Amino acid sequence: MHRFEAWLATSSSGVRVREFPEGTRTAVDAARAVGCELGQIVKSLVFLAAGKPVVALVSGSNRLDERRLAAVAGGPVAKANAQTVRAATGYAIGGVPPFGHATEVSVFMDRDLLRYPAVWAAAGRPDSVFEIEPGRLRELSNAVVIDLK
Repeated sequence: MHRFEAWLATSSSGVRVREFPEGTRTAVDAARAVGCELGQIVKSLVFLAAGKPVVALVSGSNRLDERRLAAVAGGPVAKANAQTVRAATGYAIGGVPPFGHATEVSVFMDRDLLRYPAVWAAAGRPDSVFEIEPGRLRELSNAVVIDLK
């Protein structure tokens, strides 16, 4: 059992992981594999804000406005390197889930994700995702919902 699936087993999330051998590393790959709109893919992007890791959950069709993230995250932001991403979340870039991280990180969620009845997020590996209702995603990730594009 992989780390995220082990975390799910100890939670009451109700999330079911689906594997796609063709890969789900990018939002485009994931949307193609799942058969959904690009906007329904949750990109989990890890940044450093004032030196502390934060996660931005961004709709697959949107480009993150780093100034907006900085305004709510407490300082200037910079994309985290691979080592920082793994240390903060427990996962590699391309498979970072929106919750179940190795450390306590602040999470900010793109308001546009709430437009969809269901969204798809990474499940800890570059070939796995799960479907979730956006309100439940916000709840499980303890995210602050803001305009991120």
